[in-house]
Amino acid sequence: MGHNHSHDTAEKNIKIAFFLNVGFTILEFIGGYFVNSVAIISDALHDLGDSFSLGVAWYLGKKSKKEASETFSFGYTRFSLLGALVNSLVLIGGSIYVISEAIGRILEPEHSDAGGMILFAILGVAVNGYASWKVSKGKSLNERVVSWHLLEDVLGWTAILIVAIILKFKDIHYLDPALALFITAYILWNVVKRLKETLSIFLQGVPEDFSIEGMEQKLIGIQNIEEVHHTHIWSLDGEHHVLTTHLVLSNIHNFNEFLEVKKEVKKLLSGYKFKHSTVETEFDSKTCSMS
Repeated sequence: MGHNHSHDTAEKNIKIAFFLNVGFTILEFIGGYFVNSVAIISDALHDLGDSFSLGVAWYLGKKSKKEASETFSFGYTRFSLLGALVNSLVLIGGSIYVISEAIGRILEPEHSDAGGMILFAILGVAVNGYASWKVSKGKSLNERVVSWHLLEDVLGWTAILIVAIILKFKDIHYLDPALALFITAYILWNVVKRLKETLSIFLQGVPEDFSIEGMEQKLIGIQNIEEVHHTHIWSLDGEHHVLTTHLVLSNIHNFNEFLEVKKEVKKLLSGYKFKHSTVETEFDSKTCSMS
């Protein structure tokens, strides 16, 4: 009962943060155009990416309630990878547009409405700050990740507010496009890093926190395991991992000894983030008397 209530609360908080972010992102694009601020448009792009992430988190929160099916035998966790890939490509395309606009503004300066920028920045800090607070107390992984995204937005809007206040007293035209380039560079740095991780998971690369050789060494350290081969480790979504391995056992003389090895292997694997693990065993025919 308590677990379901916690799950429903997490889903509700992410849903609220999603609609707040989407609504404000639309307002940002419109406002950025009218106050002639490329910095606000670049932050709108950042918020668009966060809105997409929130939408995926909300969608997966609902999907995760569904059990694995014949069509998706591992469940629906891998859907998040598709969302991350589309999100990354959208952000890269948008970032290229913002960079071209910002460089154009530096070469041919244009006036920005500092008063309008200040109003949007205050609203941005308030909206993203509230959304961040709403999910900050959550215990789910989705809520924690979303909270950090929204906190980044608060810091971005604080930077825009500072620049807007400076522009209010001194009309330095290149400050707005310079801030846009800084925000966009930050977005691209994170997007490229996330895209690299996503592609690695898509291509079933070994998760960064794992070593095939290290895992095999730990397995072969268990008594009566003579050889370990065909070990494969990959990730479903970057958080939930899968392992398959093949063990050759020796000096197994009865079923109890076999069960003891199985118990030790399960104990070892229980310390890792494996959502699924498949262990195949065979016996050394020279020493096995179980047959």
